[in-house]
Amino acid sequence: MISNGKSELVTINMDGREVEVPAGMNLVDAAALHGKEIPHYCYHPQLSVAGNCRMCLIEMGTPMRNRETGDSILDDEGKPKIGWVPKPVIGCATNVSPGMHVKTESPKVTDCREGIMEFLLVNHPLDCPICDQAGECRLQEFATDYGRGYSRYVERKNVKPKRTRLGPRVTLDDERCILCSRCIRFCQEVADDDVLGFVDRGSFSTLTCFPGRELSNNYSLNTVDLCPVGALTSTDFRFKMRVWFLKESFSICPESSAGCNTIVSSREGVIHRITPRRNDLINDSWMPDSGRSLYKLVQADNRLQQASVDQSASNLQDALAKSIDMLRDKRVGIVGSCNSSLEEQFVLNQLAKSLKAKKFIRGHFGEDDGILLSADRSPNLRGALVSGFATAYPKDNLLSLDLALKKDQLDILLVVGEDLLNSGVSSESLGDTPVVFLGTHTNSTSELAQVILPALTVFEKSGTFINRNFYAQAVGQSIPGPVGLLPDLHLLIRLLSGLNEDSKLNTQIEHIWKVMGSSRMSILRGLTFAELKKSPVQLDFEKWKDLPFVEKKALHFEPSSPVAAGIS
Repeated sequence: MISNGKSELVTINMDGREVEVPAGMNLVDAAALHGKEIPHYCYHPQLSVAGNCRMCLIEMGTPMRNRETGDSILDDEGKPKIGWVPKPVIGCATNVSPGMHVKTESPKVTDCREGIMEFLLVNHPLDCPICDQAGECRLQEFATDYGRGYSRYVERKNVKPKRTRLGPRVTLDDERCILCSRCIRFCQEVADDDVLGFVDRGSFSTLTCFPGRELSNNYSLNTVDLCPVGALTSTDFRFKMRVWFLKESFSICPESSAGCNTIVSSREGVIHRITPRRNDLINDSWMPDSGRSLYKLVQADNRLQQASVDQSASNLQDALAKSIDMLRDKRVGIVGSCNSSLEEQFVLNQLAKSLKAKKFIRGHFGEDDGILLSADRSPNLRGALVSGFATAYPKDNLLSLDLALKKDQLDILLVVGEDLLNSGVSSESLGDTPVVFLGTHTNSTSELAQVILPALTVFEKSGTFINRNFYAQAVGQSIPGPVGLLPDLHLLIRLLSGLNEDSKLNTQIEHIWKVMGSSRMSILRGLTFAELKKSPVQLDFEKWKDLPFVEKKALHFEPSSPVAAGIS
């Protein structure tokens, strides 16, 4: 996959084999496209090239030509004679050109890699068993794959500072730093917070913050992801879990409409960390720090884990039956959520149609940082539009609901997640109106609800979310929900089937998608949940292009040459 679309292909010779690669691509990425690894530390495909580590040294040559005629000089076999550069060159700063010859596995390259590894390990502590990076350390991996296997260094190692606080979320063990400068370049080029730098020289070079500054921007933990060794660590995750015990699953960040692709790392049903997953269409390789801590909501003290009826604990079946009885033959108001999945919003819309209910939905907005934290602070406002639950662009309040209550137009409310009293609905307007609350955490609305139906967090269920650029993204369940609880989709379908015997919707997401795409006019026609799980699909948003969306143009890496997706 090439991140910026089609590009002219050129032919080069790589280790004696003719291969085609996009013109202008650097050799590290070109080799990766054809299953060859050129080891590297300082290079990252979405940062500027520094050429610090020299680990990516290769041999390079080009066909020799007659300076006067420009014709190729041929060898004894009639093939173009190759003029090899006398010394190895770094692959990260060398772009391919037609006819180029490259050696990534020659004896000279092997000797160079062994020498580089020996230098990198001169002052590096031999503490792999206690290093927080163990199990995902590039230095450890490359020392095994490309190292000499023994050290000739017998002098005393230079000991650098340990457990240095760079900021509220990042801790530095500087004795492990290999001076790759990835973290520095990220702060300069992506986070727009030039706060890190090297001081001193030679073996005494040390990573530090500029005087009076600290690494406190909302993207600081991306430096931990970028660090190829155990120098930069997450203070929150530090020494809490060995990575080889963790189960990884793909998800998205529900913090805003950016829809950053993430990896949720868990063990025995408990999430221990969330890290970004590279997707050049959505979030490049980054995510905000604030989105990483959302997993703590799963175990929050105010998590709803017990159904209730009339303020008393109840089993889920009785609570559902009570809800159906309360909603039947009433003037119903349904408050949807921009945090619900597309499938949940669709079923909720079907429920609203069945009950002839009034629909209400609130948008949640904040400041747009111009990077990956959108002004739209909900993950699926676009989904509400696509599903049909929202017929207009939501406002940052529920004043329309407050007005409907004042005019005595509603007998009962079904509320999905929202806090009515914090959304413009006054307690006087709400009065004694019965409330059925479906949500994950307590709020002022759940405290006064007659029925509570506990819901699952985004990490505990499957569904589809549509981001700010109308990319539909499917996510699967990362961890199981609390014992006895059902996914939101199952709860809504049980409500729908209990109130409308003609409903034929079942709880299978694939079935929901079949129904959603059944209309000839549907922009979802032809799509499947399984397809979206493989790769995001951008929907046709012509219908909504004139709506007053609040997001700015997001940061997106636009390389001067194509980049092979998945290189890090």
